[in-house]
This record gives sequence, structure tokens and C-alpha cells, in this order.
Amino acid sequence: MSRSGWVLLSALLAAALIPLLLGGVGLLEHLRSFPVGWLLGMLAMIVLGWSLNALRLRLLLGRKTLGQGRATAIVMATEFAICATPGGAGGPVTLAALLARHGVAPARGAATYAVEQLSDLLFFACAMMAVLIYGLTHALTPYMDNLLESSLILMASVLAGLVLMVRFQAALLRASSRLLVRLKVKRQRRWRWARMFLRFRQALRRSLGLPRRLLLSVFLLTAMHGLLRYSVLYLTLLGLGKDIDWAWSFLVQMLALGAGQLSLLPGGAGSAELASAALLAPLVGKSGSAAAILIWRFVTYHFYLIAGAPVFLHLAGRPMLERLMRSRDRSSENGNS
Repeated sequence: MSRSGWVLLSALLAAALIPLLLGGVGLLEHLRSFPVGWLLGMLAMIVLGWSLNALRLRLLLGRKTLGQGRATAIVMATEFAICATPGGAGGPVTLAALLARHGVAPARGAATYAVEQLSDLLFFACAMMAVLIYGLTHALTPYMDNLLESSLILMASVLAGLVLMVRFQAALLRASSRLLVRLKVKRQRRWRWARMFLRFRQALRRSLGLPRRLLLSVFLLTAMHGLLRYSVLYLTLLGLGKDIDWAWSFLVQMLALGAGQLSLLPGGAGSAELASAALLAPLVGKSGSAAAILIWRFVTYHFYLIAGAPVFLHLAGRPMLERLMRSRDRSSENGNS
């Protein structure tokens, strides 16, 4: 097994051990009391979310490019790659490679992925505004006030970073070029990467220049998927008899998944559980938060790996999976050399 494979396995073990150690004896009682029908319903929500994202992909590419079934399979394979690779780096590579088999240029595939991510970011911004309005109109405890402030800081930082990247993209390109020269990257490779970036930028502009009605439909599908996925923790807590507002469950997920992304572990496994445990325990207790984390992460992370792995292998094949899993090893070796 490659080094990245061991990293994924270790992260999955840590993701399971953290709630088990936190929950103690009361964890099993909470898990036994959780309705099986609720678990199946939440898994159905994830499948519906994949279907919505597949329709979003078809709208961005043109419905004649892909059928709904094929688009859903590509979405599942892409989500698997995101969950199985450090920092989700395998997601855009997988999407571009699978779309290329249907005649979509790699630059357009990467631009489509970027538009999807921008749409997700817009949903987060709108959801944060709604949560902020909710917080201003309700009495908050000091802990909830800190939770809201931390989420606002995180969202503002992401938006500011995106604006700075767009505003100073020319300076970033020049700095990247100088860095590649210092790293002694061959000139031919540097020119190839530069051409790839220019093609991507052109494709991104064309995607963002699609009719407004179509882009609005894309955002509505994104919002529907976001409401489904980020209601899983809320429904989990309700199933466990823990009644907290949807707004606070959304903030917990936002901060926990943000911590997972910063850790650069596959799917944030381990770090997301640790962060969510720290955030949820003051609200619902240690055993309740541990049970909620186990169920929530199973639905929104482990299920993505279980259902997505066979689809990924069917569409992309084992060679691409091995290439994705070894990508971190190769990058570390190049850095050492």
C-alpha cells in the first residue's frame, strides 16, 4: 500500500476512535436508540443530493453531453476522489478525466468544477447571512455568540482570499513563475502549465458567461443539495433526542469541515471529528455528541467512500485510483530531490 493509502487508513481509524473514546459507556445506548428509519432516510437524502448535483453538472455542460445516470455516476466518483485524497485534490482531476471521455476538454472540465465550487461558496455565504439574521433576532448564550463569530471570521477569510486571488492574479502568476524557476522546473513544463492555466481561465470565463437563468438554476440546485446535506447533523441530533436549532448544527458542520480541510487529511478524517466533538459537547453532552458525530460522519463521509469506490473503479479503473493515491508520495519525493 502507498503512503497515501496508509494515511487514509490511519485517518479513518482516528475518525472512528475519537467518538468512541469521547462517548464512553453512554455512546452505545444512544446508538441503540437511534431510529433505523431515520438513518435510511438520511442516506436517501445523500443519494438525492447526488442526483441534484448531476443535474447541475448537466446544466453547466449542456444536457445532451451527459445522461442523468452517467452524470450521477461521475458525481459519485468525483465525491469519492474528494473524500479519499488529501485536501480533496483528487476531485477536479477525476472530474476532468471522466468528462474528457465524453468529449469535454480538460480545461472546460476543470472550469466546470470551479463554477460548482463557486456556487457552493455562494450558498455558504447566503446561509451565513440567514444564520446571522437569526442570531441577531434571538437571545444567544456566550458560547453560541462565539460560535457565530468564529463562523463569520472563517467565511470572511475565505471570501477575502478569493477576492485577493482574482484581484492580484497577474502578480501571483509572476511569483509562481519565479518560484518554478528557482525549483529548476524545465522551461518546457513551465510553458505547458502556463498554457493549461490560460485555457482554464478562458473556459471559466465562458462558463460564468452562461445565461443568467441557467446560472440561477445551477445555484438553486446547489442550495437544495446544501440544505439536504447540512441538515443531516440536525436530523441526527433530533433522532438522538437532542433538540438544537438548525442554525447551530450548520455552524458546527461549517467549522468542523473547515478544520478538516486545513488538516489536509483525506476527507478531514480525524480532524473533523475532533473539531466537531469540541463544538458539540457543550451543546448536547459528550456521549450525545459522540453518537451524533459517528452517525453524521458515516452518512456524509464513509457512505461516500463505500458507495463511490465501486463507481470510481468502474468509470476510472484501478490505474487512476493508484495514481491518485500515489500523488502525495510523488510530490514529497520531488520536494526532497
